[in-house]
Amino acid sequence: MLAYLPSPPQGVWDIGPFPLRAYAVCIIVGIIVAIWWGEKRWQSRGGEAGAILDVAVFAVPFGLIGGRIYHVATDWQKYFGADGNPVDALKIYQGGLGIWGAVFLGGIGAWIACRIYKIPLPALGDAIAPPILLAQAIGRLGNYFNQELYGRETDLPWGLEIYLRFDDAGRLDMMNGVSSGEVHSVVHPTFLYELLWNVAVVLALVYIDRRFRIGHGRLFALYVAGYCFGRFFVELMRDDEATLIAGIRVNSFTSGLVFLAAIAYVLFATKGRETPEQLRPGGGPRPWPWQFGALRAAGAATGPGSGDEDAAARESDTGTESAHYDAADPPAEAADSEDGGGSGATDPLAKPEGAAESAKTDEPADSAAGPQDSSAEPDSAGLGGSAESPKSATSEDAVDPKSGANESGAAHTDSVSSADTDSAATAPRNP
Repeated sequence: MLAYLPSPPQGVWDIGPFPLRAYAVCIIVGIIVAIWWGEKRWQSRGGEAGAILDVAVFAVPFGLIGGRIYHVATDWQKYFGADGNPVDALKIYQGGLGIWGAVFLGGIGAWIACRIYKIPLPALGDAIAPPILLAQAIGRLGNYFNQELYGRETDLPWGLEIYLRFDDAGRLDMMNGVSSGEVHSVVHPTFLYELLWNVAVVLALVYIDRRFRIGHGRLFALYVAGYCFGRFFVELMRDDEATLIAGIRVNSFTSGLVFLAAIAYVLFATKGRETPEQLRPGGGPRPWPWQFGALRAAGAATGPGSGDEDAAARESDTGTESAHYDAADPPAEAADSEDGGGSGATDPLAKPEGAAESAKTDEPADSAAGPQDSSAEPDSAGLGGSAESPKSATSEDAVDPKSGANESGAAHTDSVSSADTDSAATAPRNP
């Protein structure tokens, strides 16, 4: 006799008046793992800490609702048919979440959060794609405890035994009851096939991300395509009741269409990856979703045209040189313009660095410029320097008093060397 894989004797444990359901535990563990790993991936790409949790507060409830709506819509006979009970459509703890609805409506929730927190949605999708698929794999363990989503009968060694379960009153209850040890059937563990496929795709996504450093939502599209490819074949192995479209199971039909759309996105989307500067919304408060007033204030503070003003305010308080802000934390609007240029791989710091290098090496330009030597002064006045208007280089204040080389103002340009000019432009300034 073959030793088939056994099913759990039960999937629900009563702890006082509260039932502990393995299905719910698996989903919760999957969500926690996805947020934790997604946060690490987001920060490694240059994003701000806490962004994934902020988005998850929106995306997770939307995803759960969307998954349930899709399940009920595609298996409506179970709830609104002749033997159905419409109230059961609300009993999400009994199982039944459609991944297509979860991703679609969860994506809408993520989009809303990204609009509020000024985060690029495609880049966030790339960061959380492998964690989401791993969460799906963990969630499939809940199907194992519920004895659901299995395939046709088989005699293969890895066939799964499905037990008859009964409640305390002796009534048959396959979902909430306890096994009697009697084997109902031996079937293909299709949820296990999908779990293993998901893990394989997760590993492939991590490798592709590290090897090719793709971005702009293309890794998320690869996740969708990879999942759909495996799900299409898993659906062919199932024989439980399902809605058909043109003789094809609805989930197989959906898998094929979504797979084609995802591949098209991978081929035609922007190449390259976003720079770390493009992932930052410019700092500022990060209110919780229920703090509506704070959310509106945060959105206004990080809206268009506010980046430079906020930077000026920060620099005025700290006395930090303006060149430091320009090189380390450019405004979000400038990063967005780089993204719109195509690949997103262009370094937004290249031009400022080139200009600074030119100013340091072009000695004739510095020495002959005369009055232009004071070009660094406006930044001081605007971002942490004196509030006074910049002084002309023709005044006596432009001459280093320590040099003593020229007492008159008629020939002051000869007394100011290029080294003095560079040191004056780059020396730290007092607030």
